Amino acid sequence: MTRPTNSLGDTSLQTICVLGHLTNDWAPAAVWLLAPAIGLAFDLRPSQVGLLLTIHSIGASLAYFPAGVLADRMRNQGRLLVGTFWWVTLGYLLASQAPGFWSLAILLGVAGMGDAAWHPIATGMLVRQMPKRKGQVLGVHAVGGTLAEVLSPLLVGFLLATMDWQSVLQVSVIPTALMGVVFTVLAGRIPQRHASSAISRADLVTFVRQWRSVRGLCLIGGLATYNMALFALMTMSPLFAQRGLGLSPAQTGVAFASAMLLGSVGQPLIGRLSDRTGRVGIFAVGSVTAAALTAGALVIDSPLGTITLLTGAMGVLVAIRSSVLAMAVDYVRGREATALGFIFVMLDGVGALGAVLAGFVGDFSLHYSFVLASGLSLASVGIITVALRKNSGDLHG
Repeated sequence: MTRPTNSLGDTSLQTICVLGHLTNDWAPAAVWLLAPAIGLAFDLRPSQVGLLLTIHSIGASLAYFPAGVLADRMRNQGRLLVGTFWWVTLGYLLASQAPGFWSLAILLGVAGMGDAAWHPIATGMLVRQMPKRKGQVLGVHAVGGTLAEVLSPLLVGFLLATMDWQSVLQVSVIPTALMGVVFTVLAGRIPQRHASSAISRADLVTFVRQWRSVRGLCLIGGLATYNMALFALMTMSPLFAQRGLGLSPAQTGVAFASAMLLGSVGQPLIGRLSDRTGRVGIFAVGSVTAAALTAGALVIDSPLGTITLLTGAMGVLVAIRSSVLAMAVDYVRGREATALGFIFVMLDGVGALGAVLAGFVGDFSLHYSFVLASGLSLASVGIITVALRKNSGDLHG
């Protein structure tokens, strides 16, 4: 990647990317806590709440891979990043005007595409800029998104006491719009990549072959199953906190924010640790720990204890995400933005099915949603550690 003479240094680039990630994720993160309020407004069942969040994520995931391919082809990364902010701002403003469930679901999916596009562009740029610190820089970048999931739901929980969900969603795009202005000014200082031709057919064939191998398919399965567990917890925990434990939206927001804060603090540390000691072991320990905490929440007879354990489970799964991303980047190598775009599709596109699956079993009992989440977390460990451990050199095992 080339640097203009006035381009941002590594530290400044990471800082501005963290802030960009924070503000771009602000409105999408608000939807986690808005979902129970939307469910109440539209009289939705748990399965419909899960379906709403699944459509939101799957719709957004359609932008990951094209954005990664575009980022690997275009020289000026700054202009691409600027466009993501205005897509998010306009998209969620339109979604706030939706008259019913299906129109809202579709508009949320379209709005989320702008935020999704940010991720492979920004992370691909950072990984190219600092190739020997992939886990660390991915963890630092992830802090922005995780902080959005700390602060935005926390604010939403309090705003819902005096505002309807439409107004709260409109307020939630303000940080994105402001950062869009900042990035418009800074676009020329974002490091540019070396001129790159379009991805050739040979590139695509090589890319597909990598992922069609046994290790590649197992890695896809493990990544998707890991995020299905996380999506199941993030979708059903706020709903269960309010419907099952009797917590207020504000109290639910505090619990959700605590989980994301734990993950936010953990991601850079876990990412750096995985750079030094290996990815697979960290992934296994984190996933098993999350499964144990989720299972514990099912048997403890205390609302405070239950929400504390669910908060811990979510926080642990979020904390190991930087290591999960680095594991996948280690496997692919080259065309970083394209690879990350594909990885994000697996994580947030396929993984989003965890939300709707948890919702369907939650129609019978919300407790079953957490049984599912615990099982998915353990399954992800089995898929990756058993199937890939023998040939884990590319995964820093």
